[in-house]
Amino acid sequence: MTIKTLTHHDRTEMSVDEIYAELSEKLGAFTPDFELRIKAELAHEINRLKRERNAVILGHNYMEPALYHSIPDFVGDSLGLSRKAAQTDKDVIVFCGVRFMAETAKILNPARTVLLPSEKAGCSLAESITAEDVRGLRRRFPGVPVVTYVNTYADVKAESDICCTSSNAAAVVESLDADAVIFLPDEYLARNVARETGKHIIFPVKTPHGLHMDDHIDYQMIGWHGRCEVHEKFSVQDIEMVRAQFPDVVVLAHPECSPDVVDAADFSGSTNAMIRFVEEMDAPRYLLLTECAMGDNIAAANPHKEMVRLCSVRCPHMNEITLEQTRDALLYNQYVIEVPEDIRVRAYRAVERMLAIG
Repeated sequence: MTIKTLTHHDRTEMSVDEIYAELSEKLGAFTPDFELRIKAELAHEINRLKRERNAVILGHNYMEPALYHSIPDFVGDSLGLSRKAAQTDKDVIVFCGVRFMAETAKILNPARTVLLPSEKAGCSLAESITAEDVRGLRRRFPGVPVVTYVNTYADVKAESDICCTSSNAAAVVESLDADAVIFLPDEYLARNVARETGKHIIFPVKTPHGLHMDDHIDYQMIGWHGRCEVHEKFSVQDIEMVRAQFPDVVVLAHPECSPDVVDAADFSGSTNAMIRFVEEMDAPRYLLLTECAMGDNIAAANPHKEMVRLCSVRCPHMNEITLEQTRDALLYNQYVIEVPEDIRVRAYRAVERMLAIG
């Protein structure tokens, strides 16, 4: 299973000792015992508050292990959690992720309270493009449909025709059956999707006077120069060094990595796809080229399989979300996510189309 589910009853009824025992079993090999005891006490308090406020907690795959393995009702990638947000009947949604994810939950649930435990949990990729940038692209390429990665803020989604995630990006592009597609904002994901779908991609240059490109160049996709500050750090040299020491290693890369890294890897897919691959593989060891907390979470869930621990890259924004802040979110009703209704309605259409494709 790639979306882990514990019932609300299971989570809220666990004692401190039961939570501690579960954390110790999964994380005890690399986490001090006293820290696990403190985390268990925090998790128990959060689960009590969750029951009192009729809340659901969504945890992204990049959450730190003690949080990931103790309080979420659901864990997964952006697409999976978007679906869970759309289906919930709880009064409060606490999104242990980053702002664009919490905004997506609010887009899908305008009548419910959506809380983001840290107001600093942003995203370098989401920051790379604005709504005005999308409008500028539409003016430059009139009539060309806009596909926007879900890792964007609500006002950017509102300017788009359809959203996508890393797991369904190629399917979304092909579903449009268009001569050309604007794909925003991740440069590497766009290049990887263009190669997968057999399309020639161009990247207009943003200048003070507008967007510049050679009008004589043929294209089927128009991309943007946005990047994830985590995934752009991985290199082919990283893979070569690991393979030299561990020739039988299976290398998994997120599609936000560069095309060269994806080419050098054995498998590329979304966070959920990587989890599923590790669960099902027969290889003796594996290397993950993605956010490092996720590596810890996969290792904890698959103790009989060896993970090569190359990674030392944590997303500084995901790292802002802690058990302490999640408790305070429920205790003090912070930080409430709001999306202006005119933006929400337009963004909803793009997200709904994404969910319909699957």
